[in-house]
Amino acid sequence: MVVDDGTRCAVKRGTEEFVFLSNVTDGGAIPALTKMLVFNEARLKMIAENVANLQTPGYRAKQLDPKAFQQALREALVTRGEDSQRPLLVKSGREVTTDAGGNLRVTPTEKPVENVLFHDGTNLSIEREMADLAETGLTHELVTALFRGEMAGLRKAIRGIV
Repeated sequence: MVVDDGTRCAVKRGTEEFVFLSNVTDGGAIPALTKMLVFNEARLKMIAENVANLQTPGYRAKQLDPKAFQQALREALVTRGEDSQRPLLVKSGREVTTDAGGNLRVTPTEKPVENVLFHDGTNLSIEREMADLAETGLTHELVTALFRGEMAGLRKAIRGIV
């Protein structure tokens, strides 16, 4: 018999219950790591767009604030607590929200002018973009390494390897 109560889906055979894999992956660090990967992907696309428009007169650079996102993710983890059945809802102002399906929605905002605009009316600094690219790349490497570790643990559990 298949049981689907809206929060979990499982198969029952007699007194035993077999929970589907989604119930396993919705808990622990996996949802937070997934949201970090989505944010990093959006930030990399935004940096690429900024660099591509380096020579565009009047272009205003876009930004995604990683510190605000990390704080919002931390708050979402605290709010969710130990209950892995509760969705991980990340909200960070105008840049990051979670839709009804639990998917992260990332919308870059215009980067404020730090000092003055350049002669062509842009606020884009290639040095700042390259620093942001390096930071995002390092974060991506860390998150993917952690994600691989989580998946390796799941593979071992599924195979019954200790």
